Amino acid sequence: MTRIGVYPGTFDPITNGHMDIIVRGSRLVDRLIVAVARNDGKGPLFGTDERVQLVRREMQDIDTNGVDIEVRPFDSLLMHFAAHVGANVIIRGLRAVSDFEYEFQMAGMNSKIDPTIETVFLMASDRNQFISSRFVKEIGRLGGDITPFVSDRIAERLNHRFNHPRTAVG
Repeated sequence: MTRIGVYPGTFDPITNGHMDIIVRGSRLVDRLIVAVARNDGKGPLFGTDERVQLVRREMQDIDTNGVDIEVRPFDSLLMHFAAHVGANVIIRGLRAVSDFEYEFQMAGMNSKIDPTIETVFLMASDRNQFISSRFVKEIGRLGGDITPFVSDRIAERLNHRFNHPRTAVG
């Protein structure tokens, strides 16, 4: 049986932590779909199409060990999307206990919606435990150095969005 995983998120913006979960999650499945949630309620900095484009661009630089990784937007219930793409695994990253409480509840609800799809939690790597898109945006908005948390391309895009004259590496 082919193992198809879905790694959902807003990815606003995609961080080094997200990339780490994508690489590690791809080792668990035969095919991974990075599902970019529309999630207008969160007031994303980047529109859905732009976030999909940014994630696709970041995927070009990683070694997937032959695993097919696809990036797709979605705006439905995660479990409906997962069933639609034939997924049997949802991959979620955990940074802290507070993440676990929320994700535990979500996994329980998702299991009630479709018990044939398992949720797998991956702990954030030590170097990525503190990274969140929200903090990256706040640091970037205030002119701080975000290069330790995102790729140079994403840092440049954020600096441009916030009208900061310096480049990602400067």
